[in-house]
Amino acid sequence: MTARVKSVDRRPQTFWDRIYLPAVFRGMSITFSRLFKKNVTQQYPEQTWTVRDDYRGAPVLVKDDEGRPKCVACSLCEFVCPPKAIRIVPGELENGNPVEKGPEVFDINMLRCIFCGLCEEACPEEAIFMSKEFLLWGRSRGDLIHDKEKLYEMGGVRPDPIKKWSNK
Repeated sequence: MTARVKSVDRRPQTFWDRIYLPAVFRGMSITFSRLFKKNVTQQYPEQTWTVRDDYRGAPVLVKDDEGRPKCVACSLCEFVCPPKAIRIVPGELENGNPVEKGPEVFDINMLRCIFCGLCEEACPEEAIFMSKEFLLWGRSRGDLIHDKEKLYEMGGVRPDPIKKWSNK
């Protein structure tokens, strides 16, 4: 079996292509045009950037006005997460709570999270939000797997005008 080779017709080089100096001058003109523009580099710990309103940071869990977790462990956010960064284990809540179940385990692996916001869109209870947090760090991989307590600490309380689970 012989290999088939297809020849490629190339245009012949012109005089300006062969001396390559116009390409060098074009590149140098780009360099000099950027040289005198304002510097966009920031010195990180001393200078921080302001977060825009549409910025999607780390996903966090929130509580309602009464300090109760809003998550009902429906696992929709876990289902829609493309990189499978969310892990939920549903569990029973204490007696007297109007909600039937809640998350016993709620972990988000921030190393896998792609900050797409699909979990926020899928949540029917508005319990998970994309925060403005952009400083995520840890000394080991385990530090970047945020558990339920860490997510509630980062999210805090979000007031809700509709008191869906009130005992009134």
